[in-house]
Amino acid sequence: MNIEWRKLELPNFGIPEEMPEIPSSIYEERCNKLYAKSECDWVVVYGDREHFANLFYLTEFDPRFEEAVLVLGKDNQRYLLVGNEGMMYKSVVKPQLETILCQSFSLMGQDRSISPRLDEILKNIGLSSGNKVGVVGWKYLEDEEKQDFKGLFVPAYLVDCVESLVKDSEAIVDVSSILMHPTKGLRAYNEVEQIAVFEWAATRASAALHRIVKGTQPGVSELEAVSKMGYAGEPLTTYVMYASGKNEIVGLRSPSAKKVEKGDGLFTALGYRGGLSARGGLVDSVNDEYLEKWAIPYYRGIAAWYESVSVGVSGGDIYNHISEELAVGGLRPALNPGHLTSSDEWLHTSFRPGSNEKVSSGMAIQCDIIPAPMEDGIVLNCEDSVFLADQHLRDAIAKKYPDMWERIKARQKFMRGELGLQISDDILPFSSTPGYYTPLILSNDYALTVK
Repeated sequence: MNIEWRKLELPNFGIPEEMPEIPSSIYEERCNKLYAKSECDWVVVYGDREHFANLFYLTEFDPRFEEAVLVLGKDNQRYLLVGNEGMMYKSVVKPQLETILCQSFSLMGQDRSISPRLDEILKNIGLSSGNKVGVVGWKYLEDEEKQDFKGLFVPAYLVDCVESLVKDSEAIVDVSSILMHPTKGLRAYNEVEQIAVFEWAATRASAALHRIVKGTQPGVSELEAVSKMGYAGEPLTTYVMYASGKNEIVGLRSPSAKKVEKGDGLFTALGYRGGLSARGGLVDSVNDEYLEKWAIPYYRGIAAWYESVSVGVSGGDIYNHISEELAVGGLRPALNPGHLTSSDEWLHTSFRPGSNEKVSSGMAIQCDIIPAPMEDGIVLNCEDSVFLADQHLRDAIAKKYPDMWERIKARQKFMRGELGLQISDDILPFSSTPGYYTPLILSNDYALTVK
């Protein structure tokens, strides 16, 4: 594989302004599917500000300051338990349900005099001795991690309240995988309407990140560079990350008042709900050693990713192909070189050694190769969002969202014709910078391409 660094202007693929709507009927169907698959009397779904995604997927309610719990029962019984401020926010809820005030979820010091306790509310809803209760937390343990206790990723307070009513700890089971499994989970597969929402987010996040990269110059502070993003209030999936320097680059940190210097390594990333973009490079305009030793070997892995991912390919095979290409340059994936994304940045992943789990139509995926080992002051990254769609799903997208489809086709054409990445028709690029990697930050119109 021959990689060339050449002048290549990034086209303007267009940026959507209005976020698409997901109809209430989809949320109703999601709740019904979860309850049916659980084979439980009740399903209890936990959420808070950090761990909101499962609850959001089912209701479009994302707790802003407090905890919240969704309770699903037979005959379409649905109850959303929220704190004081959650009651003020309940109008965002999409499915038909009853919202119940649970003041124990309110911030400390706020009024608790109106609502019953959580266990009393659950009892009034109908939880009782002999019931089987499925619990959805923010993640779940794999089989090899499990021990002789529940290991539920929800507050112990919630588990204790449920157990006090059902009278049997064995009647409480973890059903989080029904939503979050990488190939069997409901959230792994997205409806056409959800796809449109994710494309909206990924397009805007990647465009904002590109503005940060272009705004990076020696002498500006990290905070000033990040201010170029033009943030418009889109909900974030991550902290905004920006780190520069000539020592170890701590990529996860937030920007500081440090002045960017020529010769610094640079990492920056941000994500909106449905898509994250990241870039890592060197603050320089010309540096043949960096290109030959680091950037070009890394981009071989990026090219291998885009050219190996398609519907029906196993995560293990993709992992092996990427690892082989990186190894040519003495690199390896530090973590999984890709994962499912959603309204939370990382849902799950099949991109791991030996995995037979196949990527499928309907999945939103991050191209996410963090290389290792890295020397001080060296950082490499070219992360973006894609969607996998078979012909049937592509036709549905083109029919319902023709403007989005035109953006997707333009990105595919650019990746194939200008970047030399021979991607499958299954790959729908969502990023405004699809596969576009300018590793020398001060030459931000020179990109790596495959000859």
